[in-house]
Amino acid sequence: MKVRWGIRGGIQPVEENPSVSIRSAEPADLGRMLELNNAAVPAVNELTADEMAWFLEVAHCCLVAEVPGTPGPSALLVGLDGPSTPYASHNYGWFCGRFDRFLYVDRVAPNEESLAFHAAMGFEALGEFSSEGPVETADETGIKTVMMFARRLDS
Repeated sequence: MKVRWGIRGGIQPVEENPSVSIRSAEPADLGRMLELNNAAVPAVNELTADEMAWFLEVAHCCLVAEVPGTPGPSALLVGLDGPSTPYASHNYGWFCGRFDRFLYVDRVAPNEESLAFHAAMGFEALGEFSSEGPVETADETGIKTVMMFARRLDS
């Protein structure tokens, strides 16, 4: 199903918002997804082609957004089942330690759009999480701080 997404309007049927269409990612999108991800460093960590393919293989949902008039996807989002997905991420681990069941939204690239996405979709900030990170993703102290968001879903 194709839907359209606008910062203010959330996800809407195609007829209501013609700015961006969102669809499930396909193997043919992997090259562009990797390019988008790695262009968003340090907001996200850099990935290899195999790591990006792993997301497409194990994700509960893997979505790309397309903007009319531009070639290929312009943004991506990965959703992982938690806590059952074997994902060695400090941020994912933060949720594993607090929730028995969750869908972890990852790889919303780049960062400014990630914050807008979470706000538009009704997520609430739970707080900040700081961890040591590689130099390219951390501040001068070696600490990477991220906002943690959650949205309660109906069962």
